[in-house]
Amino acid sequence: MELLLIRHALPERRENTDGPADPALAPNGHAQAELMAEYLASEDVHAVYTSPMRRARETAAPLCAALGVEPIVEDDVAEFDRLSTEYVPIEELKESGDPRFLDAISGVEGHDDPHEFAERVVTAIERIIAAHSGENVAIVCHGGVINTFVAHVIGLDADPPGFFYPNYTSIHRIAASRSGIRTLVTLNETSFLRGSGLPMGLVQKG
Repeated sequence: MELLLIRHALPERRENTDGPADPALAPNGHAQAELMAEYLASEDVHAVYTSPMRRARETAAPLCAALGVEPIVEDDVAEFDRLSTEYVPIEELKESGDPRFLDAISGVEGHDDPHEFAERVVTAIERIIAAHSGENVAIVCHGGVINTFVAHVIGLDADPPGFFYPNYTSIHRIAASRSGIRTLVTLNETSFLRGSGLPMGLVQKG
């Protein structure tokens, strides 16, 4: 089967909230999600799972509509900072020279324990793979989740946030065999954003 790990689109900035920030998508994020859905609409994807976090659910919505499937919410692919009271896109932190940029790329205290997070993510994704033998499945989730499972596949130790930066709505394909072999097929696939003028990541623009 082919597994598609998809990072959520660009969220709104939210700071100093009462309780978890859990931002919605920004206008550019909705546009990114629509382009991603158009790109994958012709593919044979049998199921779409999503993190319970709002930015992931809103990213999954146009994809589910394009494929004609209902989203399946999987709590265990939520991000490691799900209880954080703020969410500032890392690109904004970098551009403004905000000292929180270094925290964001190196991991900060107060989030899920890295080992517990990795175990939760890997167990959940392997459970999804086992439930869809011979099918193709998309999981709309987060940068830390993607880093964790890709690191697991290629045999790296990578605590959150991880060893590479997944762009917004980037697709990461993994082939998963019934024998247990996991093979990385593509990483950071975002060709559908080229020429759109939409933000892609730390150093790229659409």
